[in-house]
Amino acid sequence: MTEPIPAEFAAAAQVWLAARYPTVTGRGPTRFEWGVGSDEVRVFQEPDPADEAEAMPAIRAWRQGLWDAGYGWISGPKEYGGAGLSGAHQREFEKLTRRYQVPGDSSLTISLGMIAPTLLQWGSEEQKIEWLPRLYSGEQIACQLFSEPGAGSDLASISTKAVRDGDSWRITGAKVWTSGAHLADVGEIICRTAAEPRHGSLTAFLIDMRAPGVLVRPLRQMTGGAAFNEVFLDDVVVPDARRMGGEGEGWKVALTTLAHERNAMGHTAFGGVGILSTQRLVGVIRAAGKQDDPVVRAEFGELISRLRMARYTNEVIAAQARAGSAPGPEVALNKVALSDNMRRVGEFVADVLGESAVADTGEWGTFSWTSLMLGAPGYRLGGGTDEVLRNTVAQRVLGLPRAT
Repeated sequence: MTEPIPAEFAAAAQVWLAARYPTVTGRGPTRFEWGVGSDEVRVFQEPDPADEAEAMPAIRAWRQGLWDAGYGWISGPKEYGGAGLSGAHQREFEKLTRRYQVPGDSSLTISLGMIAPTLLQWGSEEQKIEWLPRLYSGEQIACQLFSEPGAGSDLASISTKAVRDGDSWRITGAKVWTSGAHLADVGEIICRTAAEPRHGSLTAFLIDMRAPGVLVRPLRQMTGGAAFNEVFLDDVVVPDARRMGGEGEGWKVALTTLAHERNAMGHTAFGGVGILSTQRLVGVIRAAGKQDDPVVRAEFGELISRLRMARYTNEVIAAQARAGSAPGPEVALNKVALSDNMRRVGEFVADVLGESAVADTGEWGTFSWTSLMLGAPGYRLGGGTDEVLRNTVAQRVLGLPRAT
């Protein structure tokens, strides 16, 4: 049963928001109207670096204000700076924020949605006390350093090494596809600390992204944007106090982070997945004059059915989270469904628009789909490849034997 929210909580939160931010007027940011506003359709958010840097002070100030007022981590344990209230209180506050023009946390999805929950589970008492308030207040921003040029989906084969040097470790290697590394102050990194076995030789650390020996470079994608980075580590010194979990427990730490990542990727609010809206797709069909085409109507019905099924699955997982269940292997189903639906949407729109999708005529809502078509393959890789996640579902959910 959902815990009732005291009226005093919602009233006080609304007063706090109203005193600091203007209300959302008109149709609101979540509504869609064909031909109105930007027709940008992207899988990954790829802001201009200058615009992104300009927005960060307001985002940090937003988080600091939330923290100071007791809204920065509403459902977090009091001993680490949280308010100690329920998840229902957190959701009520988030619902209220949608009425106001707040900076929001879109740039902090990895920091707050993946690294902080992992730290809460695996960090030492000292690390939790030191780092959780910093992350939730926006003082520090975190990124995830897992994939490597030679080890993407097979995380257990990473070659970045951490060598013990007294009370410190020296880390050397390279990481790739790191979202937000150019903004991050701290990174959760998985390193190899022993030769064998593969999974038992990995250890997790929190590293200073501004430390000597850390080099961050943007990766230009075929969409034209640079949402990801490559990170080079040259003899980076990390105190042993920054080790997260025990030596050799890095694989377990990584699985915790990946579970939260897949949960975020499968959620309808993550990464611009609002583009999979019925209204936008209907607009494409009408713009192409194919609303009476029986083949298009049949394909559209099939596509909408798959989108609805994915949404219902997400609602089940969300209900489990509200009941206190941690993300499990079932979130892999959501992520696989989302990446498959991204592909299907791109193929459907390409079929409907034809040459309008590849030649920019200036017509609203046509060529703009190119970014989705070029970016969708990336969703099959992020958070673990679809092939790896299907194996996870087969083995951990269905109980099937490992492939030989």
